[in-house]
Amino acid sequence: MATSTNQAAALMAEVAIPATVKVTKEGSFLTVKGKLGTVKKDFLKLPATITIEDNKVVIKPYGTRKRDLAVTNTARSIVTSMVKGVEKGYTYKVKIIFAHFPIAVKVKGKDVHVENFFGERSARIAKIQGDATKVEVQGEDVVVKGPSLEDVSQTAANIEQCTKIKDKDQRVFLDGLYVFSREEGM
Repeated sequence: MATSTNQAAALMAEVAIPATVKVTKEGSFLTVKGKLGTVKKDFLKLPATITIEDNKVVIKPYGTRKRDLAVTNTARSIVTSMVKGVEKGYTYKVKIIFAHFPIAVKVKGKDVHVENFFGERSARIAKIQGDATKVEVQGEDVVVKGPSLEDVSQTAANIEQCTKIKDKDQRVFLDGLYVFSREEGM
């Protein structure tokens, strides 16, 4: 019986909460607030219990198998990225590359419009994820910033995917927008 308790303790994960960050839990939602904003995540489908004890987020899996260890480490990674995000933030840079037609990128509300891609008349549109995610065009780069790693990376992926080339050789037609830098800090 003691072996099973020791295994459960070995599978448990903890994430330290800095003094500048406030973490609250309401139902299955974990909310992390810091100087750069608020990040909220739903852990309803996670087969583990998440509690806040003594300036730590404690994750305890339901079982003692290898899969439970993987779930615990994934949850710890997500909570750690949430804490880093509200302290430092995340920045992704996307490069505008064209050889045939000059591409124009504009931010309009919650959308990024990629105009004149291969001379197309209609703009290709990519969605900006999250409320705190900011997108700005700086010359040949599109900079995506925000406190949530999931929202920033998904927005950068949406921008890259909206210029995906079909029915042409991608080795020859390299036009498009490509993520070239992932950094912590805003």
